[in-house]
Amino acid sequence: MYLDYYGFTGKPFQLKPDANFFFDSKGHKRAAAYLQYGLSQEDGFIIITGEVGAGKTTLMRHLFQNLEQEKIVVAQLANTNLDADDALRMVAAAFGLPYRNLSKAELLLELEQFLHQCAREGKRALLVVDEAQNLDQSALEELRMLSNFQTQDRPLLQTFLLGQPEFRRTLLGSRMQQLRQRVIATYHLGPLDQPETRAYIEHRLQKVGWNGNPAFQDEIFDTIHEFTTGIPRRINQFCDRLLIMGCLEDLQTLGKAEAHEVMLDIKKEFDISTPADQLD
Repeated sequence: MYLDYYGFTGKPFQLKPDANFFFDSKGHKRAAAYLQYGLSQEDGFIIITGEVGAGKTTLMRHLFQNLEQEKIVVAQLANTNLDADDALRMVAAAFGLPYRNLSKAELLLELEQFLHQCAREGKRALLVVDEAQNLDQSALEELRMLSNFQTQDRPLLQTFLLGQPEFRRTLLGSRMQQLRQRVIATYHLGPLDQPETRAYIEHRLQKVGWNGNPAFQDEIFDTIHEFTTGIPRRINQFCDRLLIMGCLEDLQTLGKAEAHEVMLDIKKEFDISTPADQLD
């Protein structure tokens, strides 16, 4: 709707993660540094946590864009409402291995043989587990056991765990001590501050050819930051609605009044009264 009206080449505030729109805030830059450090160690677990919509998946996809694909075999596990046995099957499936009607012993053998084959070919295997907070402790223990596969001089599998803040509480459980000992780096991805919120919005607009139309008045960014609490996905949802309204109202300038109108519409639709409850 508003793409043609404002002359954009694409949708600036889409909800799906897109590495091409990666914005290196202070927090995202530090989280990326931890991931890069983890890759350089070729061992253990790297844990990144953050609120829903904080940009964890976009961060990972940005990292994937810069990996030497011929040297690193990456598998991603996104569906994590799993018990221990199903977790193993999903890991096997993510690496393209047979998993149907196999016993646990057969699954482990398939995985071990595959990881040794990667090593013989000079490749590394990386498992990325998204929504790790949904894994129960038995499933996490199975992932830890996979980290025991190794050659004489190096491990065969490295794992990145991405989760919401409650995942950190899971890691403090008494059964998680051995996994905690395998963690080589952890980072919590927080929200954007007000200046970063403005820079984030302008960054995404510039990615689709924004030439200053519509113009954003300075005070609008305070309202957007306050309402979205600096969470990127919430910012995307809010700004998408703001641009739709601008198009419908034939506006070339968007200010605090327009932001408040969008804010009231969203509150009315979702029956919300506090920023913490909204837009997820």
